[in-house]
Amino acid sequence: MRTIQTIKQASLITAIKTPYTMAGDIDLQTYDALVEAQIAAGVDGIIVGGTTGEGQLMNWEEHLMLIAHSVNKFSDRLIIVGNTGSNNTREAIKATEYGFASGMDAALQINPYYGRTSIDGLKTHFQRVLDIGPAFIYNVPGRTGQDLTPDIIEPMAKHENFIGVKECGGNERIAHYEAQGIACWSGNDDEAHDSRHIYQSHGVISVTSNLIPGLFRRLMDKENKELNTQLQPLMQWLFCEPNPIAINTALIMTGAVNPVFRLPYVPLNSEQQATGMALINQLSEADIVGGKAQAIDETLLKLC
Repeated sequence: MRTIQTIKQASLITAIKTPYTMAGDIDLQTYDALVEAQIAAGVDGIIVGGTTGEGQLMNWEEHLMLIAHSVNKFSDRLIIVGNTGSNNTREAIKATEYGFASGMDAALQINPYYGRTSIDGLKTHFQRVLDIGPAFIYNVPGRTGQDLTPDIIEPMAKHENFIGVKECGGNERIAHYEAQGIACWSGNDDEAHDSRHIYQSHGVISVTSNLIPGLFRRLMDKENKELNTQLQPLMQWLFCEPNPIAINTALIMTGAVNPVFRLPYVPLNSEQQATGMALINQLSEADIVGGKAQAIDETLLKLC
C-alpha cells in the first residue's frame, strides 16, 4: 500500500470502465487492455468498480474479484482505489476490509443513498469506514440526494485515514477546501481543467479519460485553455445521459469493448451516437482508446 502523501500526488485518476464478454460476464482480457492504455497515457491511478465501472451492477463477488485482480496486475504501476462504499454501513465495512486485505491503496466511500440518514448517522458511517484504511470521500448529491457540506467534511478531514474529497459541488467549494489544506479532486470533467489550474485542486477523477487519457493528462499537467475549450463539447456529450451510458456507448463505438450493456443501461440513440461520432472522429486516432468511432451495429448488441 502507498502512503496517503503518495496518493495525494495523483492528479489524474480514471474511473475505469468495466467491460463485458458477449455472455455478460466481466471481460478481464479487455479490462487489462483498457488499463494498459491508461498506463501508457500516464494516468496515475484508477477507481475500480465505481459508478463508471458499474460497481452498482455487480455482486460483491465480482466487485471484490476485480479489485483483487487490479491489485495483482497493476499495483506496481498504478494507484488502485477500490469503490467499496455502500448505503449499508455493514456492507461497506466488510467490502472495505476485503479490499484492503487484497492490497488496494485506498477506498472510495460514498454517503448512504436512497435510504438517507441523519447528519449524525453520516458522521458515524464515515467514522467506521475511515477507521479501516485510507479513503477518498465522494460527494455527488445528484446521485445520493444529500450534499456533504463543509460542516460535515471539515471535521472528518482530521481523521488520519482521510485522503480528500472527490467533489462534484463545483470549483468554488473546491477552492474553499484547498485553502484549508483539504485535498480535492474534481468530479466534473468539464470543470477539471479550471479546477486544477485556477482553483488549485489536486486533480480529477475522470470519466472522459477512459476515452482520451493522453489528452486529459495534458489538461492536468499544464494550463491549456485551447485544448480545454476544444474538448468541452465531447465532455458534455459524455454526460448527455446519466453516466456511464455515454462512455459505454463511446467505447463500443471505437471498438475498445464488446457491444454489451448490463441493464438498466442501454446505448445512446442513433442521433446521439452520430453527435458523439463527429466529436470523437475530429480528434487524432492516436489519442482515442480503440480508434475511430462508428455507429453501433444493432444486430451485434447484447443487453444482459
